[in-house]
Amino acid sequence: MKCEILHESRGRIRVHCACGRMTLHQADILEYYLRAKPFVTNAKVYDRTGDAVIWYDGERGLVIKALGRFSFADESAEALVPEHTGRELDRDFENRLIAMIVKRVLKRTVLPMPIRFALTVINAFKHIKEALKALARGSIEVSVLDAAAITVSLIRKDHDTASSVMFMLGLGELLEEWTRKKSVDELASVMSLGIDKVWLIKEGKEELVPTSAISEGDEVIVRTGSMIPLDGVVVSGEAEVNQSSLTGESLPVHKAAGSYVYAGTVVEDGSCIVRVDKTSGSGKYDRIVKMIEESEKLKSQAESKAVHLADKLVPYSLAATVLTYLLTGDSVKAISILMVDYSCALKLAIPISVISAMRESSVHGITVKGGKFLEAVSEADTIVFDKTGTLTHSAPHVAKIFTFGGNSEEEVLRLAACLEEHYPHSIANAVFEEAKRRGIDHEEKHSTVEYVVAHGISSSIDGKKAVIGSYHFVFEDEACVIPQGEQERFDALPPEYSHLFLAVGGELAAVLCIEDPLREEAAEVVSQLRELGFEKIVMMTGDSKRVAKCVAEKVGVDELYYEVLPEDKAEYVRKQKAEGRKVIMIGDGVNDSPALSEADAGIAISSGAAIAKEIADITISADDLYCLLTLRKISRALMDRIERSYRFIMTFNSALMALGALGIIAPTTSALLHNGSTIAISLSDMRAYLP
Repeated sequence: MKCEILHESRGRIRVHCACGRMTLHQADILEYYLRAKPFVTNAKVYDRTGDAVIWYDGERGLVIKALGRFSFADESAEALVPEHTGRELDRDFENRLIAMIVKRVLKRTVLPMPIRFALTVINAFKHIKEALKALARGSIEVSVLDAAAITVSLIRKDHDTASSVMFMLGLGELLEEWTRKKSVDELASVMSLGIDKVWLIKEGKEELVPTSAISEGDEVIVRTGSMIPLDGVVVSGEAEVNQSSLTGESLPVHKAAGSYVYAGTVVEDGSCIVRVDKTSGSGKYDRIVKMIEESEKLKSQAESKAVHLADKLVPYSLAATVLTYLLTGDSVKAISILMVDYSCALKLAIPISVISAMRESSVHGITVKGGKFLEAVSEADTIVFDKTGTLTHSAPHVAKIFTFGGNSEEEVLRLAACLEEHYPHSIANAVFEEAKRRGIDHEEKHSTVEYVVAHGISSSIDGKKAVIGSYHFVFEDEACVIPQGEQERFDALPPEYSHLFLAVGGELAAVLCIEDPLREEAAEVVSQLRELGFEKIVMMTGDSKRVAKCVAEKVGVDELYYEVLPEDKAEYVRKQKAEGRKVIMIGDGVNDSPALSEADAGIAISSGAAIAKEIADITISADDLYCLLTLRKISRALMDRIERSYRFIMTFNSALMALGALGIIAPTTSALLHNGSTIAISLSDMRAYLP
């Protein structure tokens, strides 16, 4: 693409694209293409002018070369653009705002007085109608105050005041609509599904393929703990599906052949084959937006308190207006009070604070499903960690393999990978990756796979039962035995590793030693969490006492519980809450789901099982645990901001009422200051919480 350099300085260049009129989509393609370059720190494309501003590190020539190679027809560049970028939303708001202001100016400068008055009366009917509806419901709302102010102004033939009030109300409504849509749009984009690969049924075999390669009519298989990647119809199998993210249902829904399933829901138990009805992206974003807008999870207690208080204060504002008129006999002073209410600012600014905090969290790799969970994080005094994939790295690896019964390393690893690759867990991933690293192919040789939560996997190979999992599962539940004469080798297994046991036909075939390296930042994060006000830091794991104690000592937790089952974790959280504590639970596996659900705020690691992320209230990046510190700081800053906004709104608007009642400010000034302060506090509450 040809470009003309308009201006440049160190690390920044502005160019004009010689491409004619640029569409919104083309601007998005160029912007995301530039942002994807490793040497570009930021980029902004202006579709109206066809200009692009690029901030970069390194050589200027790399930027010039990248621009020269760019083409709007490049499919790889277009693929970088997300489903929703917000550019169209912003443009719609800009156009509506400009149209509103131009219309206002033309009306005041071109139209004669009688026509302006007639138009003001006509426009007033909308507000009067809303007020009458509210009164018919037996409710005194802000619309009643607005209509009263407009009506009194018209009766006094002060159409300028009435017109100004309606203009400011319209401006406030437009800003509120844009702010909410913008916040929800950005939040929904973050919460959109990120399923990269699915199991495709092809010629009777399972094949792991990218989601983008799936077409309508293809059949995919989903199992326990997995997220359903695409909308479709169940053609075989049965499963219990958690649909709470879309429908709000608390209990899983049974799905069998003929049932319809939705992208983004999670299989809690069972497995089924789904014939795809809608390909990736179809309807997904809209459903998430609907979920965000309708979910009561978005309302924190502070937010609900502000809304309820705003409604309660309306009758008092009306009473103050009447009292002022009775005492002074001055309708102008009374109207000045009508121009002011607490509701607009409280109902707009406080929710914006919450959504802004959720949006800023997403920038730091934290997805929060509702404001009340940020409130819970700010108040929490107890934090419970799972170990594997949480305090330790989410990508453990196979350190050693000990074979038994004459089996070879290659054969047992092939079998283990064949079983484990179907289930999203860090240990399973370690086995699969080790087989991949060694170049071992593992064709499906087993029958239906059954996943036993917190224990292991069971299947059948060549008529023999094959199990892989914990010691308790393999030797106690399944009653497998150690091959004769190999007890001594078994007893000499290295104690510094976690052990994964594989048995075929009731006899031990191999022990895979899993190295579960501690996250480098774990100890520092735990220490700083304590400084940020957490009184009790707990680690709970299904791992052995030996491994658990080693990790706990290095991290520095207050309490340790090992060899626990999923229900034990959930019971501990319930007990702590019964004692009056606010509890956060952090985990990444299917076995953490009950505890995540019980906690005041359940936090899942993004690389963990889909069901954990579905049930969790918050999801953090798998990159590091510093996200937890950021989350705590943002949540506390949110509650501080809500408190400050609340005090400002109450104080400022009360002062306006007093000044109006004393006749110090006119109704138009009162309306201007009131609406201006509402917009100002709302814009202020959209600011970043952290430096």
